Amino acid sequence: MKWTDSQRIAEALYDKFPDIDPKTIRFTDLFDWVQELDGFNDDPNKCGEKILEAIQMAWIDEAE
Repeated sequence: MKWTDSQRIAEALYDKFPDIDPKTIRFTDLFDWVQELDGFNDDPNKCGEKILEAIQMAWIDEAE
């Protein structure tokens, strides 16, 4: 997975952290958690606030 795979990342985060409310997470935690996902392999420098927002929004949709 790459940073641009926001939907796939959101699904993986939902599976890994089913009890976490994605509306309450900090971007610093989200940044770390994405990099720890199995199958994630991308440069941390390619991530910015807009990407983290897209991942968070997709995770919120997945959780609802």
